[in-house]
Amino acid sequence: MAKRQNPAEAETPVAETPEETAARLKQGKGAPTPSRREQEAARKRPLVPTDRKEAARVARQKQAEAREKARLGMAAGDDRYLTARDRGPQRRYVRDYVDARFSIGEFLIPVMLIVIVLTFLPWPAMQVYGLFALWGFFAVAVIDCVVLGFLIRRRVGEKFGATKVERGLRWYGAMRALQLRVMRLPKPQVKRGQFPS
Repeated sequence: MAKRQNPAEAETPVAETPEETAARLKQGKGAPTPSRREQEAARKRPLVPTDRKEAARVARQKQAEAREKARLGMAAGDDRYLTARDRGPQRRYVRDYVDARFSIGEFLIPVMLIVIVLTFLPWPAMQVYGLFALWGFFAVAVIDCVVLGFLIRRRVGEKFGATKVERGLRWYGAMRALQLRVMRLPKPQVKRGQFPS
């Protein structure tokens, strides 16, 4: 026959060690609630700082840090730091598609610089050929941008639904395709040939 245990004996309190007491207090509040007067005093700051030069220096430093953080965020394509023009999943998709593609328009600026240099040469025939070459290159770049616009419209329609395609995506992609890859903002996040799915 099993011996019955007295309920008073079963619930005998066990003494806490100091470490256990400290851990228990940390879990809870552990400190008295500050009075209203103490809370208000902690929040009070002077309207005019005592050292204006130091306050201005600190403010400039904080602004510079915020600008640098925003610049890095924009370059990385973080939606929190992008302008309204670059924000959204469809715009990100267009950026990735354009950056993965080889565009003729990327080389428009270098070709223009070469033609400007040719205009300074003393040979009129070279100047004329340079201008014709520039206009021909420009026409090819425009045709490439038109083709890119149709590809963007089709790919975005397949990915996000044909009825949900945002306005201005073709123009957005064409303007990005006409920039040198190293000058694009936000910076390219994909390598060439790494088309988005």
